[in-house]
This record gives sequence, structure tokens and C-alpha cells, in this order.
Amino acid sequence: MAETTRRAVVLGAGGAGLAAVLTACASYGQPAGNDAAAPSSEAQPSYSGSEPKASKKADSGGKALAATGDIPEGGGKVFEGKKIVVTQPKAGEFKAFSATCTHQGCTVAEVADGTINCPCHGSKFSIDDGSRVAGPAQKPLPEKQITVDGDEIKLA
Repeated sequence: MAETTRRAVVLGAGGAGLAAVLTACASYGQPAGNDAAAPSSEAQPSYSGSEPKASKKADSGGKALAATGDIPEGGGKVFEGKKIVVTQPKAGEFKAFSATCTHQGCTVAEVADGTINCPCHGSKFSIDDGSRVAGPAQKPLPEKQITVDGDEIKLA
């Protein structure tokens, strides 16, 4: 019969603990490329509040993404299902950027205090031009083309 050594027991227990930690970390932040774990995009509200009715019907076919009144001045709104964040840096000036963080692909969660914020690793981007303000991301958020038609914001 083979004896179980103390070293084998300690290594086995340590390996099991490491596996548990890595499993817990793997689901943190859910990168945008993880489609299997992603919730239904249209039914989920963004972290910055529920989307207006116009944006639930929106698609890139010229329908409204949002009303201009839905985007706060000096702030913005994340449209998680469209992977877009729309900001209003100054009154009447609207910008749109990809909502996918350039660090590791997580979806940004909120717009607050003049920045677009990623919950995964703390990257922050300017609402003016999508440039990196803080965190590990090195590249800006890519700008997306939108048009403002009356009080409607549409994807271009």
C-alpha cells in the first residue's frame, strides 16, 4: 500500500483552493466577448438607469436611440444592449462612444463626474472625446457616429 504523505495532502488542498479563487475571478466583470454569460441585451437596463421606451425599439436602421432629454448635460447614458454610451459634455452637444472598455473588453457601467467608468478594473474615459483619464486602459473609447434630429438621437 502507498502512504499518503503530508506534502501530498498540503499540495492537494492548496491546488483546490487556487482553483476556487481562479474560478471566482474568472466571472468578475464579464468581458464583452463572453456571449454565453451575457444577459439578453434588450431586456436589461443599463447601470445608469432604465432605458427610455424609444431606445428599446432602437436599431441602427434610423430609429431613435434616445431622446435628447434622456442624456443629462455634463453626463451621459450607457446603452448596454447596443454597446454604446452617449454623452452630453455641453448643452446641446452629443457624443457617442463604444461602451466596450479598451482594457479587457468589459462593458462600461456608468457616466459620472465627467467620466465614463468601467467597473472591471477602474478605467475612466472623458465624456468629451473618449480619451483615457484613469485606470489601466491605454487607448481611448472609439467614437461612434450619431445624428441629432430634433429631440431624437439616432445611430448614423
